[in-house]
Amino acid sequence: MSTNRKTIPFQQILEALLDDTTPFPSTYLHRFSDIDLKDLSGLKQIWPKVAVKRRRAILEDLEELADADTLVSFDDVGRFTLEDPDAQVRATAIRLLWESEDKKLVPVFIRMMETDSDHQVRAAAANALGMFVYLGELEEIPQATLRQVEDSLLHVTTGQDHVLVRRRALESLGYSSRPEVAPLLEKAFGTTNAEWLASSLFAMGRSADQQWEKKVLAMLDHPLPNVRLEAARAAGELELKSAQETLMRIAQSNDDDDVILAAVWSLSQLGGEGVRPLLEKLYDEAEDDETADILENALENLSFTEDMSNFELFELDLDDEGHVIDPEDDDVRRLDEGDDGGG
Repeated sequence: MSTNRKTIPFQQILEALLDDTTPFPSTYLHRFSDIDLKDLSGLKQIWPKVAVKRRRAILEDLEELADADTLVSFDDVGRFTLEDPDAQVRATAIRLLWESEDKKLVPVFIRMMETDSDHQVRAAAANALGMFVYLGELEEIPQATLRQVEDSLLHVTTGQDHVLVRRRALESLGYSSRPEVAPLLEKAFGTTNAEWLASSLFAMGRSADQQWEKKVLAMLDHPLPNVRLEAARAAGELELKSAQETLMRIAQSNDDDDVILAAVWSLSQLGGEGVRPLLEKLYDEAEDDETADILENALENLSFTEDMSNFELFELDLDDEGHVIDPEDDDVRRLDEGDDGGG
């Protein structure tokens, strides 16, 4: 089937885009992945003539395909559709680029966050900037770029924009170690607004900061499911072993499905006694394919977590030449006891 897709003339795909009387064949979607310059040029040329409803549908289909298949990349399509006159298309285009690490997108996303006419687009851009805060904390982009992103997000978070835009900006700042961020999370956590509370928990999960442990644990039993959901996620992201018992209870409860699955995934990040038997039991009892797939992925992630835990326990001492030091070696034990080994 992949061979047939490759041999279809791209002109045929362009004509299908323009044909409103016929559904666009889903088998054509892969041709937009890693699209070559000639085909991209042809797509740009006819794109304004494609009906708005179809433009929206195509990008949404590409987004779903990208989520399902990690081998496809629609970055080139996402980049040029950022300028689409339709706000829904622009927002989806941003989501197509959420995993891109191209720092050339930074000024584009900042401009869209600050000036786009649609608040959903501004929120999507604020969300996308979180990737660059993360990369900045890893020192994989220039510190000046990180500072620019953080300054823009801080300005929006504390400004007067639509609440969704400000919340998304705060969530992106969760990755930041800037001293201004923690008080903003405290403020959002302390509000009576459940959406701000959920955003604060989401950001805490990104922070890799154990100072939020008590707050996250306290929200695992919040009366609102969206708050419990973010607390469950944050507990896993922060690797809070103290949350394991509660998460195991949630995973076996009649809670909201999304909350249960968030607890399941966090348990796969934590590991520990009883987690594997529980996830295997839930997998065996899964009532639909989607839930079974999520549990299967959680079990695979649990294996990774367990492997990493075992690796950390199995620490080897190496000498200056990289050779393993035998702890039973008499010379080593004498050195450990303070003997310099001299005659």
